[in-house]
Amino acid sequence: MAQFTKPKSLSVVVPVRNEEDNVADLIFEIRQSLKNKIQYEIIYVDDGSTDRTYKNLLGLQKIYKELHILRHQKSCGQSTAVRTGVKHAKYDWIATLDGDGQNNPADIPALLKALKEGVELVGGNRRHSRRDTWIKRISSIIANAVRSWMLKDDTPDTGCGLKLFSREAFLDLPYFDHMHRFLPALIKRRGGLIVSVPVSHRPRSHGKSNYGTIDRLLVGIVDLF
Repeated sequence: MAQFTKPKSLSVVVPVRNEEDNVADLIFEIRQSLKNKIQYEIIYVDDGSTDRTYKNLLGLQKIYKELHILRHQKSCGQSTAVRTGVKHAKYDWIATLDGDGQNNPADIPALLKALKEGVELVGGNRRHSRRDTWIKRISSIIANAVRSWMLKDDTPDTGCGLKLFSREAFLDLPYFDHMHRFLPALIKRRGGLIVSVPVSHRPRSHGKSNYGTIDRLLVGIVDLF
């Protein structure tokens, strides 16, 4: 058996919808976190934005050669946006994070460090650093508790957008709407190991959530049945 080696390249996939004021800062932070550490590309998937997100990304693409932009003409949902990015990625390992700036790209190296033989997904765990409204925190606690009880997915915070996973493993999974909520369980079912790493979480600086809190909670629970 070949000895496990750490990835030498990484595709960072960021699904966004109406995040015109957040794209520039987040791209800068991603570049700072990975510069001189690993070969990388940044893939932004604009999920049907109705503001200046796409236009701003086009402007940034002229500055950063590692930035690639994909666009859905209408919103298809976060799972579809992630899948679109992964399908177009050129590297074997994928890091995802939310486009609102609440995930800190500086945590990506910690996820890479946690990789070892057999691990197919490293998930961020925000449980002790969550910077959200009380309703978001409560809905997350409920959704995670229900999922953990039903799926035994060994993941304390499956809703964290900051994840690192094998592109091959992801594309081998059955696709369905909202699948990103169940990645740890799906990876575990196919025999892959799951690792969780504590990560930081930041308050949103600009804009508002474009994937509703209560809607996400209800849909996430309904998806289990």
